[in-house]
Amino acid sequence: MKLTGAQILWEAMVREGVTDIFGYPGGAILPAYDAMLGYPIRHILVRHEQGATHMADGYARASGRVGVAIATSGPGATNMVTGIATAMMDSSPIVCITGQVGSKLIGSDAFQETDITGITLPITKHNYLVTRAEDVAPAVLEAFAVAKSGRPGPVLVDITKDAQQGSCEVDWAAAEPHLTEAYDDALPGDGDYREAVELINAAERPLILAGHGVMLSGAEREILALAEQANIPIAVTLLGIGGVAASHPLNLGMMGMHGEAWVNHAIQEADLLIALGMRFDDRVTGNLKTYAPTARKIHVDIDRAELNKNVRVDVAIAKDLRSALVEWLPHVTRRDRVEWHGRIDALKGDSAVRDIQQLPDDGHLYAAHVINDLWRLTEGNAIVVTDVGQHQMWEAQYYKHERPRSLVTSGGLGTMGFALPAAIGAKIACPDSEVWVVVGDGGFQMTMAELATVAQEQLDVNIAIINNGYLGMVRQWQEFFYGKRYAATPLMNPDFAKLAEAFGIAATTVTKRSDVADAVHAARRVKRAALIDFKVEQEDSVYPMVPAGADLHKMIRRPSPIVETAAD
Repeated sequence: MKLTGAQILWEAMVREGVTDIFGYPGGAILPAYDAMLGYPIRHILVRHEQGATHMADGYARASGRVGVAIATSGPGATNMVTGIATAMMDSSPIVCITGQVGSKLIGSDAFQETDITGITLPITKHNYLVTRAEDVAPAVLEAFAVAKSGRPGPVLVDITKDAQQGSCEVDWAAAEPHLTEAYDDALPGDGDYREAVELINAAERPLILAGHGVMLSGAEREILALAEQANIPIAVTLLGIGGVAASHPLNLGMMGMHGEAWVNHAIQEADLLIALGMRFDDRVTGNLKTYAPTARKIHVDIDRAELNKNVRVDVAIAKDLRSALVEWLPHVTRRDRVEWHGRIDALKGDSAVRDIQQLPDDGHLYAAHVINDLWRLTEGNAIVVTDVGQHQMWEAQYYKHERPRSLVTSGGLGTMGFALPAAIGAKIACPDSEVWVVVGDGGFQMTMAELATVAQEQLDVNIAIINNGYLGMVRQWQEFFYGKRYAATPLMNPDFAKLAEAFGIAATTVTKRSDVADAVHAARRVKRAALIDFKVEQEDSVYPMVPAGADLHKMIRRPSPIVETAAD
């Protein structure tokens, strides 16, 4: 039986297990939208195509499945670029489907024509321009295989209008993808597991650096088995949060620019770093010339291009992380390493306490109050989706994540506007989970039109706006490094509660610490979308902070000794 290219598109996605898709219609993709009505796929109408890609991304991160976004040609496709780049930087598997003008019009500057495959070439794992109905099935099926294989990432399929309208018979068996790994032999990655095990068994001050790859590989049990067997403490990256339970005694906490002070000092004093599924980005290392100067280094990553890219290592292994750890475990010696743990405890001192009772309560509402109370009131069981900025770092510090995929955040690209649409995707993927958006007043205004999507889809998503009246992280840098010259960072904000109410969303404004708990309880009770505008202290800063390019151990610490024990 012949099918149109548009029908083949949906049939292929059904075969891939797609149940939800995020998109916005337009002329060049209309044949696909018309055919969509014949298939059991839920379409979530977004208010901006960037939101569609972030929703697909949030869906993928929360569930581990491939997220899908769809848009028309020209501006519809180009509006997706930021979301595609976000997914690429954070290894998130999404497939973006875009319509394109008819094949005979390509290159003629036709209405709403843009070379989206050319534009997205540097920010996709792969992309396709499909000009015939016969090529739709192979391209779409391969796109899903590429998105989720190896190091996951975004793939774009651009389908011309005539390819959607044309028809053909489909040999589904012949359309199945057959991927093979190809890499440059000159790239590192063939280190022997015996070399790694030898270094681990000989180390006196080893430290595991756990990244996003722990969850992407499904290696949560194996990394704990390694840590417990050899008694090795673990530091996590921002995207690695949740891969190891925050309450586990070997989990030291987050490393890097706004990581825990004792973690950064431990990295600098370690004699072995075991980097697992992380990529040594600049926010983690600080000054590369002085990074972990006494440490030998082992690096395991599925992407060969990441090995020896930023930090030269002694053993570089390009392999699926879980498979690598399974290979190591029978050969790792049990050790107590009492002296090393004692040294780290000494580095912690009193600053290890991040407890609600220890936070200052001087009449001002601090963002740390809100995050810590939110963690306590949700008992740490929510999926929290953050935007980018100060609130993102406070969330990482004050919300203790016990489960994988319970923190969804933009790491590598640092995309403001990510949180609200990504939370919509997370809620669609995990409808039975409690989902909280933690977002700044600046980032929220970038994609707040997606409140309409929340309302239209009747989603139970709770939104906590950390409202300090500034572009907070930029303001902090201006305070520290530009003499408090606040150029273009003060914000004039709308009444966010009234805005939410205009969409039929329950909303309230909180200015006092004593009102936080009641507001959170009320939001959780309504069982539909709710927004809380937390008006917090305006000129508070995130501590500690490693200035960009500075040595990892040379952190700016909170000046007040009263607050330091809680926040450093």
